[in-house]
Amino acid sequence: MTLKSRFGIFPRTRLCSGFTLIEMAVVIVIISMVAIIVLPLLPSADSAKLRDTARTLATVIRYLGDRSVTTKAPYRMRLDMADNTVTVKKIVDGEERAPEDPFFSRQIMAEGVSIEDIEIPRLGKTGEGNVNIDFGVSGLEESLIIHLKGAKGDHFTVTALPNGRRVEVLEGYQEIKL
Repeated sequence: MTLKSRFGIFPRTRLCSGFTLIEMAVVIVIISMVAIIVLPLLPSADSAKLRDTARTLATVIRYLGDRSVTTKAPYRMRLDMADNTVTVKKIVDGEERAPEDPFFSRQIMAEGVSIEDIEIPRLGKTGEGNVNIDFGVSGLEESLIIHLKGAKGDHFTVTALPNGRRVEVLEGYQEIKL
């Protein structure tokens, strides 16, 4: 069967044609080549967890400093290097109590991320046990460096200066003088 148009007579197959097998194979090869080049450049889920944990920890430190200043109440952040947990407590009449703010009840450390070591002036650098970081009515009371380690051995460093001056997240294991 043929169709007639003002340009001439065309076989019906010309108007209803689709992709050929060769065209499909070429497209698949091109997409595969792009994937081979791009996929290694994408960050892995482990490194994303490490980066997100470092950012979350920095956010908690900033927020704790601001919260202690605005409420005129001291807080304590406990970093447990054995369990890789971070907990926040409000200090009321010399006793630790759970803070009312639901922000502090969320999990800070992601699965597969560990606290490698913590450095503060009063203790020096320590890689085991519990470390208490105090926030007084003027904010963070002493300088702080926290080294986080990911599942693949990569690192992020969180630094904080006292009295709300600065909290930074740095890629890699950074040695910084306090």
